[in-house]
Amino acid sequence: MTEELRQEIVHRRQSGMSLRAIAEELGISRGAVYRALARVQAQRDGQTAPLPRARRRGSIVDDFEPVLKELLAKYPNLTVERALQELRARGYRGGYTVVRERVRLLRPRPAPAPVPRFETGPGMQAQMDHGVYDIDFVREGRRRVYLFSYLLGYSRRQYLRWVESMDLGTTLREHVHAFHYLGGVARVCLYDNFKAVVLWRDADGPLYNPKFLAFATHYGFRPQACRVRRPQTKGKVERKFYYVETSLLNGRTFETLEHLNEVTAQWLREVADVRILRDFKESPRQRHQREQPHLLSLPACDFDTALVVYRHVNVEGFVAYRLNFYSVPWSYIGQVLPVRVLDDQVIIYSIALEEIARHRLVPGRQSGVRQLLKSHHPQGDPTERELLLRERFCELGPVAVQFFEGLLHKQTYGKLQAQQLLALVAHYQRVDVLKALERAVRFGAFSLAAIRRILAATAKPRPLLDELADLYKDTLDPSLREEPIGPRPTSDYQHLLSAEEADEPPTEERRQA
Repeated sequence: MTEELRQEIVHRRQSGMSLRAIAEELGISRGAVYRALARVQAQRDGQTAPLPRARRRGSIVDDFEPVLKELLAKYPNLTVERALQELRARGYRGGYTVVRERVRLLRPRPAPAPVPRFETGPGMQAQMDHGVYDIDFVREGRRRVYLFSYLLGYSRRQYLRWVESMDLGTTLREHVHAFHYLGGVARVCLYDNFKAVVLWRDADGPLYNPKFLAFATHYGFRPQACRVRRPQTKGKVERKFYYVETSLLNGRTFETLEHLNEVTAQWLREVADVRILRDFKESPRQRHQREQPHLLSLPACDFDTALVVYRHVNVEGFVAYRLNFYSVPWSYIGQVLPVRVLDDQVIIYSIALEEIARHRLVPGRQSGVRQLLKSHHPQGDPTERELLLRERFCELGPVAVQFFEGLLHKQTYGKLQAQQLLALVAHYQRVDVLKALERAVRFGAFSLAAIRRILAATAKPRPLLDELADLYKDTLDPSLREEPIGPRPTSDYQHLLSAEEADEPPTEERRQA
């Protein structure tokens, strides 16, 4: 309650208004009016004792409260309907709701079962979780970030890193960093039921993400999903988030997410790892020295956590990833190429899986950024640009070359239209595109608009999977491109039967067989 509202209550009360009238005009309860007046009066009288509570109005069920107490003491799980029947047998004439509220107040609540501390041996168990925080960065403003935490159960030594996402790729990548930071892997790791680890959970138990299981198999540990709504199972790591909030975040400001991670790494080295644990009289670093030899050793090659996606090369020669654009050589316009996303890089491959471009990954908070390598786009050399376009149209066939020649002859911006046509070609079947080009040549319609009209009237855009199948079929092993082997006729198997069976006339049983 604000001081302005409290002053208004006192003013109206001094003018002679009743508590009910004050409450109705100000839109508050009578209890709030009473407490405000009592507080002001206590301040005026110099009282420091607790303020008296408003007197509770009498209830029709008050006289039957001893009966309810006796019934609930004898039958703790007594339902409200059954209690109402007993009260009415003793003369109660009230309704159901007031009995329900009184039973709720009087029913004894069982004390929660104590949660024993569960300690594990060195290298046996780790706990992983994400914390969600909205942080006001000085340069970036308010942002939602996620704290990845991997903690060893025995030593309490922890790996922390602030990330922009809780997706599978980020989760796997931070696991790898944690394993290297701690010098090994615990045999069992406890998880919440988030989608990167557990796809869903039913009566039979959790169904783990197959890729995460492959990751766990690579490093030799076993994931264990905790029971739903039971944070005690991961009490060690849950408690560490409170420690991060009070010791790391409290009283500090951060310029950027990178700055936050730098401060976190320093805080781990100088504060978290060297503090003395009250229960063990040792620091996490001291206990980790004994635990590290018991951890599973790291494999010679880390699990490939890179994300691979397929992207169209647009008319300008860029592929898009998370609202940012990365250039590829201009000759790949219109193709669908695999893009491999690493921690800080984007690598683009050709259809033959040869690396054709490598860029710095733009941070997730930025959008609309264009990463351009000048060697990819020959815009400064018209002759080279025309040669590249002619080469691409030659790949489509003679009719495409004929259309290209007509386009350059008839259109002022023929090269630009040819470039846009290459981007359009990837979305239709090759045979449909060739028919459209042939029709345009026959009628002398040398323009991009004509091709678009013909394709819109005579063809349907093909799904992305069909595009990938056409693009990559030439890179398959020759044996995989042969026609499939069909079923053989039954006459080919007659020589497997004995001579006597072959000479016998077919019986009814053999016909049915």
